[in-house]
Amino acid sequence: MTYPTALGASSKDAITLLGHDLADDVMGKVGFGELAFWLATQRRPTPGETRVFEAVLAALADHGFTPTAIVTRLTHLSAPDSVQGALAAGLLGGGSRFLGVTEDCGRFLHDHLPVERPTTDDGWDAVALEIVTAQRAAKRFVPGLGHHVHKDGDPRTPRLFTLAAEEGLTGPHLRLFAAIGRVHPQVLGRTLPLNGAGVCGAALADLGLPLELLRGFALLARTAGLIGQLAEELRHPVANDIFLSVDLHNRSVDPDPYQPEGDLR
Repeated sequence: MTYPTALGASSKDAITLLGHDLADDVMGKVGFGELAFWLATQRRPTPGETRVFEAVLAALADHGFTPTAIVTRLTHLSAPDSVQGALAAGLLGGGSRFLGVTEDCGRFLHDHLPVERPTTDDGWDAVALEIVTAQRAAKRFVPGLGHHVHKDGDPRTPRLFTLAAEEGLTGPHLRLFAAIGRVHPQVLGRTLPLNGAGVCGAALADLGLPLELLRGFALLARTAGLIGQLAEELRHPVANDIFLSVDLHNRSVDPDPYQPEGDLR
C-alpha cells in the first residue's frame, strides 16, 4: 500500500521537498518563513506575502515572561535533560488567552465577513458596528479587542497594517478588523486597543492560510521565542528563583486542609 504525499520523500541518493530537490533547490535558497508558508499552502508565496508572513512570525515570537515562557523555564528546571519537554510545556499553554487569540480572531472575522464586501471605510464601519453591537448584546467578547498590557495601543498592530498596505495585501479580514477598531467605542463606551495577536490572525487569514492552522503558525513563531527563553535561562537562570518565590512564601489555607478531624493543634 502507498500513501501519496506532495511534501517530502527520500530515496537512497536524494531528498525531495514540495517537488524540488532539497539539497540543490531549497537549502540556502528558500528562507524558513517562506518554506513554512509553502508547506502549508502547497504554493510558493510572493515576496510580499513572505514579508507579511514573516512579520507575523516576528510579532508572535516572544512577549516577555508570559505563562508560556515561565512554564518552559520551570519545566527545564525540573527536567533539564528534556528540552523537548520544556518546549512542549510552553506550547501547550497557547490557548484562548495567550497565542490562541490569533486563530480565534481570524476565524471570528472570517465568519462575520459579509457576502457583498464594502468598498469604503464607511461601509466596513457599518458592518463592524452591527457585529460589535450583536456581541455586546450577547455578552460575548470580540476576539482581538483589548490587551492587558498595551492599554493605549499595541505597537505591533499599526506596523502590521502598514506592512500589509505596502505589499497590497490588505484584504477583507484586516479591513473588518480595522473597522472594529474604529467603531467599538460607540458600543462599548470606551476605547480598547486592537491587539497584536488579533491583527496577526487577520493578516494570516488575508494571506489565504488555512483557518484551522492559524494557531499552529502562532505556535511556530513562539517556538523560536521559547528557544530564546531557554538559551537565556542557560546564561542567566531565574527559574529556580521563581520556584522558590512561590515555595518559600506559600501559606496553607485556614483551617489546614490536611489537619485530621479532632486535632486541635
